This record gives sequence, structure tokens and C-alpha cells, in this order.
Amino acid sequence: MNMNQNPNHSIKCSVTNCSHHCAQDYCTLNEIKVGCCESNTKSCAGTQCASFQLGASGCKN
Repeated sequence: MNMNQNPNHSIKCSVTNCSHHCAQDYCTLNEIKVGCCESNTKSCAGTQCASFQLGASGCKN
């Protein structure tokens, strides 16, 4: 479970079904891990947020 429930204004995110998503399109994590979907990624489409966790928003509002 994400302990920080405040928006991190350094990490923008529009994935509203992630448990780390916060209002105004921010993430509540202190840091995220970005992973690759392909072995030789050449575009952002070949990357993913490896910190994604399905669930309801964990944001304090």
C-alpha cells in the first residue's frame, strides 16, 4: 500500500485506475520505476510505468 497519499508534483500521471494516481494528474509515489516493453526500445510507446498498481486512487483530497 502506498503510504504517501499526497500528490508528488514532480511526477505527472494520467492513469486514473492506478492506486498511486492523484487528482490533477499527479502520482503519490516519491519515485517511479520505468521499464521496457521491448528489448530494443526506440520510442516512448515501448516503455511502461513499472510502479503501476491497479486500484482506487490513493490520494488525500
